[in-house]
Order: sequence, then C-alpha cells, then structure tokens
Amino acid sequence: MSDLLEINDLRIRFRSKGSFRALLDRDKDPYIDAVCGASLAIKRGETFALVGESGAGKTTLARSIIGLVKPASGTIQYKGETLLGLGDKAFKPLRREIAMMFQDPVGCLSPRLTVRSIITEPFKIHGVADVDLDREAARLLELVGLPATFAGNYPYQLSGGQARRVGVARALALSPQLIIADEPTAGLDVSVQGEVLNLLYRLQAELQISFLIITHNLAVVRHTSDRMAIMYLGRFVETGPTDEIFRHPRHPYTQALLSASPEPDPDAPKSRIYLKGEIPSLVNRPQGCEFHTRCPRAIDVCRSRFPALRHAGPDHELYCYDPG
Repeated sequence: MSDLLEINDLRIRFRSKGSFRALLDRDKDPYIDAVCGASLAIKRGETFALVGESGAGKTTLARSIIGLVKPASGTIQYKGETLLGLGDKAFKPLRREIAMMFQDPVGCLSPRLTVRSIITEPFKIHGVADVDLDREAARLLELVGLPATFAGNYPYQLSGGQARRVGVARALALSPQLIIADEPTAGLDVSVQGEVLNLLYRLQAELQISFLIITHNLAVVRHTSDRMAIMYLGRFVETGPTDEIFRHPRHPYTQALLSASPEPDPDAPKSRIYLKGEIPSLVNRPQGCEFHTRCPRAIDVCRSRFPALRHAGPDHELYCYDPG
C-alpha cells in the first residue's frame, strides 16, 4: 500500500506569554512546544492510532493536518502534495478528501439544524450543486445504519450512539479518503462503543477509507488500528504495528500504559506499573528525555540528552536508552 498521508519532523509551537510580558521577563523564546519532531505515514485503507494521556499533543497534531493549526516547521504531505503553506483556495479541494470527526458526539452537532441539514452541509460548503440532498441524506443515513426517517430529527432527539452515527455520516458526505476521528467512542456506553467501532471497521472495508484515530482508550486501539504511535509531551516515544506493540512494548511509558489496560484473558499474568509523579508542564519541559521524571528505569544520561531512535523490529521504533 502506498502512503496517503506523510508527516515528517513536525513541530508545533504556541506563544506562552504576550510580547510585553516576554519583554519584561527578557524571555527571547516565549513559546511552548506542543508537538516535537513527530513523523508518521498512513497508508491507503489503513487505520493509524495516536495514543497518549490528555495534553500529549494528539489533537493538536491532527488539527494541523486540516489546516486549523499552523506548524512552526516540518512537512505534511497528502498524496504527495505538500499541505503547509497552501492558501485557503488551494487547500479547500483537499478538505473534501480529509474529514474530521470531533470528540463530543452531541455537542459537535448544531442544535438548530435537522439531521438532514447537518449531514448534507458539506455539499453546500464546498459548492456541490448537482446532487439531490434528500437522496444523499437517505444514502448517508443508510450507510451508518440509521433509518431515513431520522433526517427530520434534531440532535436533542438522538442518543449518544445515534449522534455519533450522524457525525460519521457527515464525515462520509463527500466520500473522503482520510477520516480523522478524535475520541470516536468518548461518552458512549461500552456496548455502544462496540457498535460504533464495528461500524467504522465495516465502512473502512467497504469504502477503503484510511483512519487516523486519536484516543487514550487502548481497547479501541487494539480493536481497530493497524499501527500506532505513543505520544508523551508532544513526542512520539514508540511507534509500530499495533499487535507487535501490545505483545512486546519496549518503551517504559508504553509498558505502563498497557499494564493499566484490561486483559481479555483472565488467566494471563498481569502486573500494574505505577508511574511516579505528575505529567510535567509544557512550560517547564524537562531536559533530556522528558519521561525521565517518571521513568522507573531512568539513568543519568536520560536527564541530559534525548535518546536516539532505536529499531526494535520491522517498522517498530522507539526513543529510549534502556528499552525493556
């Protein structure tokens, strides 16, 4: 499979204080790094998961793909075309092929619009005039397993699972090739989560869509993704095939995260790894490997120098001086 999306050495910075405050403090670099040197590639028809605790930079990275956040450096290529630096006019056609599902299934739907208006709005935004909107609404609702009669409903009349299906239908409106799903099962009951994940899996098989899934739910990752990246303080600390990372996690942060996830086999040996301390602030990012303040295997060099890239197997990479 060829790469649909490729990101190389992406850095995203936000100003931490105003110009006057920075001048008073004699701060020559009043910025924080929300994403540091992130690189990934998503193949056609593949699901890639970004995993990490809140504030790791997952959503920030995803928003940079669709132009909502401007990176400071690095490259983003979609089907070989560079996205950074494109003006709105040049970027707009690409937005038809890259859709985003936002986290809150109900809150991201306008309460003033009917389901029909919500899922057909992308046609109006992109000036697609030669379509029958009623027919498209019925087609999209059928795709996500909802009856056509739902077209007249308002968001307050929907359950969380139904609202998520409407969000999926909207994302599918213009037949995208990549869907960015931010916490696709957030706020849903466990049984409904399974239904939504099975829906995404079926749609991917039928339509050959690529997914970038942003989540901290490792059960979702294990169920849906082909490959994954673990993020900590804006960095990828370990990337690789999902099955390989779940079987043989190498970075101590990955090991700690996986130790906290439920094990399907009740007879499998399980020992929880508890991390010490709190997640450091981005304003006071630790020197060296940022994880050393919580790492149970930290050595002296971890505190002064960020580790070089290690290869743990085919397509399995991590940054660590003492991998497990």
